[in-house]
Amino acid sequence: MGLLSILRNIRQKEKEIRLLVLGLDNAGKTTILKRLNGEDINTISPTLGFNIKTLEHNGSYWRNYFEQTDGVIWVIDSADRMRMEDCKRELKALLQEERLAGASLLLFANKQDLPGALADIHIREKLELDSIVTHHWAIQACSAVTGENLLRGMDWVVEDIESRIFSID
Repeated sequence: MGLLSILRNIRQKEKEIRLLVLGLDNAGKTTILKRLNGEDINTISPTLGFNIKTLEHNGSYWRNYFEQTDGVIWVIDSADRMRMEDCKRELKALLQEERLAGASLLLFANKQDLPGALADIHIREKLELDSIVTHHWAIQACSAVTGENLLRGMDWVVEDIESRIFSID
């Protein structure tokens, strides 16, 4: 058994994956994390700096810090049409980050509960997501406030990471 196989076996037993949750300000990152963690979302104020949370989903634990990141969750304010170009620019810059090479990418098209929110298909076009070839990616329309489709997105990112990292040769 090679070193890579041993490391995979060790990592598989731990079932820990690391996710980085990012996006422009006011996209809903904190609300998503609190909703997923079962915390109250009625008292959220803008985050200064960053939060580190440990969550459990289907037996896998994840922490959102930068080093050794297995997946990125990019949160988009679907109702903020004016900042889609900024969102596209920041996402493209992020995906060039060497430490995120190969990480799975889940895009949460958040705030679908708001009037005028862009559908995920339109966000896909505006952000030119089909040009992303460096990462496995998926876009999921959701609402952090209602919780709609958050678990569906988390299922995708966890399964995608597990299929890459925890597969045994």
